Amino acid sequence: MAMTKTVAESRSPPTQKLHKLLAQAGLGSRREMETLIAAGRVSVNGKPAGVGERVSGEDTVRVDKRIVRFKSAHRLPRVLLYHKPENEIVSRDDPEGRASVFDNLPPIRGAKWIAIGRLDYNSCGLLMFTTSGELANLFMHPRFEVEREYAVRILGELTPEHFRQLLGGVQLEDGEAKFASLFEQGGEATNRWYHVVLQEGRKRLVRRMFEALGFTVSRLMRVRFGPVVLPPRLKRCALRELETQEVQELLVWAGMRTTNSGTKSKAEARTEARPTGASPIFAPSGREQRLIAKPTRGRPQAGRRSR
Repeated sequence: MAMTKTVAESRSPPTQKLHKLLAQAGLGSRREMETLIAAGRVSVNGKPAGVGERVSGEDTVRVDKRIVRFKSAHRLPRVLLYHKPENEIVSRDDPEGRASVFDNLPPIRGAKWIAIGRLDYNSCGLLMFTTSGELANLFMHPRFEVEREYAVRILGELTPEHFRQLLGGVQLEDGEAKFASLFEQGGEATNRWYHVVLQEGRKRLVRRMFEALGFTVSRLMRVRFGPVVLPPRLKRCALRELETQEVQELLVWAGMRTTNSGTKSKAEARTEARPTGASPIFAPSGREQRLIAKPTRGRPQAGRRSR
């Protein structure tokens, strides 16, 4: 008589979506991994993988015929903060041969640096990199509505009607866009500084919104992305890697790690486990407190919220 299988023997190994595991392994973002799979460059147990396929730890996964070693779930990703200057492109390949932000990153074995979002060639400020495709996706995906805060210098001064339009919605060629908040930050002569907050990352969105109202943006600096602010002492072209505790706090905020109270959804984790601001990279909870530098003449200043 055949022996009855034990529970351990009959239980199927847990599975996860392949593109998610590849992103966690640091090979790129989830979207990039889906493209890689669709291109036929990924195999599972010797057979071409399909988009949406699920795999377990018992499966052999290859990318371009090379076996992928998946990281332990307990291993923390690495996160870099970079103070991007103007005139650097956020791409590894540029037909024009311009300087790339990736030229300044430290080498890494067994993974690659993934840019969390982008800044255009003429913009500067906070740019984040990680080895976790999942973390990058949580920052960048539109459905999570992660805030981006920018210091913007324009030629001219906004009127109350301009404030109403920018906060209520400006029609662009790719749809309506609006700022979640808008702060006046002073300025000199005809140049005025403003702080704006967006919850999406469409290409050149800040510039296009001001241009739609007839204003030219002469300088654009990202000062915050989600809970992370540009450290005041981080000079242009300089890097700062997050410490272990900072990475752990960021993962809790993103819903990728639980607090002592147990498992939470990503939305709950962001609301209840927001970094406290004790670290110089994390913003305090009040939006009006989230400016990154001491007031200096002719630069973004901590000032009044306008209109």
